[in-house]
Amino acid sequence: MMIPLLFLLLFLRPFCSSAPRLSERDDCLLENSKLRQKLKTLQDLSQLYEFQLKDLMGNNYHRQRSKVISAKGPVHQEQPWPTTSGNLLVYDQDGGGWTVIQRRSNGKENFYRQWTDYKEGFGQFQGKNDEYWLGNDKIYDLLLREENSLKIDLRDWLGEERYAIYDDFQLKNETNHYRIYFGTFSGNAGDALSGGSNFEDQWSTSLSGMPFSTPDRDNDRFLTGSCAEENKCGWWFNRCHAANLNGLYHKKGKYTGTFDNGVVWFTWRGLWYSLKYTAMKIRPLSFLGGQSGDGETS
Repeated sequence: MMIPLLFLLLFLRPFCSSAPRLSERDDCLLENSKLRQKLKTLQDLSQLYEFQLKDLMGNNYHRQRSKVISAKGPVHQEQPWPTTSGNLLVYDQDGGGWTVIQRRSNGKENFYRQWTDYKEGFGQFQGKNDEYWLGNDKIYDLLLREENSLKIDLRDWLGEERYAIYDDFQLKNETNHYRIYFGTFSGNAGDALSGGSNFEDQWSTSLSGMPFSTPDRDNDRFLTGSCAEENKCGWWFNRCHAANLNGLYHKKGKYTGTFDNGVVWFTWRGLWYSLKYTAMKIRPLSFLGGQSGDGETS
């Protein structure tokens, strides 16, 4: 699978071998850099699909699906593997085929970061309780080829768990500020991505079509302030949110303050309860007939 990529590398080498005028040389170097970045993305995707193919060939997913449906608790395995960018992708067999793009579990990782950090990704990827953001560029690349589902796992400080699933999950590129789009909701956590409980709340908190914001790049609809700065994180903000999984990690759940800036999912625990655990994960809608990791059809 890697052989075509080697040929592509050989193909890239001659682009700047001549000695044109300075402006042409700069243009050539820029184009070469873009091509090499695209090659790196292709290498990451190639490695991901190769891993998934090997995993599919070595497992009986009809039996796995039956096990998930009949189990009393969550049944999943996680397998990290490196990418050419130095980060790891986490492949989660919660019903099969999920790629974990975000996780909060202990508050050890700092999510109060700048645009470039969220673009490239950050955090620890080795252990099952490590916290991280995969990176907006990588998420965009993973979503680009076909329709995908988004599954969000939530856990409060009492150990109660809920989940939300959205079909047709999409992310635009950096030029379009990584705008988020999603389709039909299912699950038992409530549809917080679509906003609050009434039309007025939804107008100001629905995240559909909203651009990504960070403390150093304010793209929200809040004209008199910055949602990203108030919430100390990067996220998709309206004016501001009913769901924010990258907020401050307030331990023990309930918290007070000037801003509702915790790890929140309004339609379950409200804005003033910070969740203990969250995970965002994606997979193609076609995978196993679109079945969720909870034995239900998404």
